[in-house]
Amino acid sequence: MGSLSDNGGNWPPDGGSPDGLPDFPEEWGVIVIPDDLSELSEEVTAVREELRQTQEKTRWERFADRPGMRSLRRIGAASLRAPVLIISMAVLVTVASLFASAWPGPSRSPATQRTANTTDDRGDRLPALELIGTDGKTVPIRGQLPAVVLLTDGCDCAQLIADTAAAVKPGITVVTVVAGAAPGQTGAAPATGAVPQAPGKVVSALRDPTGELRSGLNLGAPDGTAAALLVDSSGEIVRAVPRTASIEDLRPDLARL
Repeated sequence: MGSLSDNGGNWPPDGGSPDGLPDFPEEWGVIVIPDDLSELSEEVTAVREELRQTQEKTRWERFADRPGMRSLRRIGAASLRAPVLIISMAVLVTVASLFASAWPGPSRSPATQRTANTTDDRGDRLPALELIGTDGKTVPIRGQLPAVVLLTDGCDCAQLIADTAAAVKPGITVVTVVAGAAPGQTGAAPATGAVPQAPGKVVSALRDPTGELRSGLNLGAPDGTAAALLVDSSGEIVRAVPRTASIEDLRPDLARL
């Protein structure tokens, strides 16, 4: 067998290897070395993967790679998803609530305040009753509108009537109503004294035989004070005062008639 020095550095003519080196194993087959080494990238990747798998694993890696540990890892990952989802939903709901509370809503008109036992903005209508006049004839109470109706059962209200007649504008009738039978009959209501007449003002004294006006409007039983109704020309009660003894309780609302 020749050598590279004997043959000018070329391979021996009998096909042997130079310098006495052994030939490649036959099971390797024909080995072709490409001119462009990038063509061997797939083979390089496969060899690296094989070497990585054959590397010896640490004790912890072997412990973590057991089937039981793999199951525990899957269970742990699944158990973490539910709390994370719950926390995320709670944060979203909280943020939405903050936006809803801070968002300006439609303005609301303030509710009308009512003073107990003094005034009541009823919004009701005056019943279409026919009461009895001083001459004994029937008088439709709605024929007196607009009016301030004073229910004076058991009330010494002469001063209140006079003050009301002086305070109302011309064209507004002051109507006094006493419940019960006519004077001299059984069950007659106590007299309230003569009805004063203010110059240029109309004061009408009527009697409600059955007390239907007081009971129908839930004005309560007589207690020595008057009940007042401020009624406009359409018959709407713009203010009701269940108990009063002074014109000052009515004065702020007289302009609404």
